[in-house]
Amino acid sequence: MTVHLLHHAEALGPAVDPQRPLSSRGLAQADQLAAVALEAGVQPAVIWHSGKLRARQTAEAFLRCCSPFAEFKMVRGLRPDDPPDWIRDMLEGEERDVLVAGHMPHIAHLALQLGAVEAMPLHGIVSFERLGERRYSECWRAQPSPI
Repeated sequence: MTVHLLHHAEALGPAVDPQRPLSSRGLAQADQLAAVALEAGVQPAVIWHSGKLRARQTAEAFLRCCSPFAEFKMVRGLRPDDPPDWIRDMLEGEERDVLVAGHMPHIAHLALQLGAVEAMPLHGIVSFERLGERRYSECWRAQPSPI
């Protein structure tokens, strides 16, 4: 079972749009990173996002590119200040490959709990393989190149 943690792509500031959709650069980042993930073999069976527009739009790029038939849903516990333990515990009950699209600092704390070897890359992805109960190994990581 693999877990792919994804920090949402660049979003508009709250002064521009309080819903904070992805910027044009963010849309390009999400598409680019999804293509890199597909090349790395990422094909999640389930895609979780926080429900915030920027996370959902980033996750949608992966749905389109990597796994168009994946279960796609908003999951409680992925907001910026939610405890990462909630999602870590949910992952323990999951047998399918999962992509999780969320926000800083939550996604960074979750990556550390799963054993990330470095800090979560801004607007990037970190993939882990589950080795056993609460044991993961980082497989690879990527972040969008400058656009």
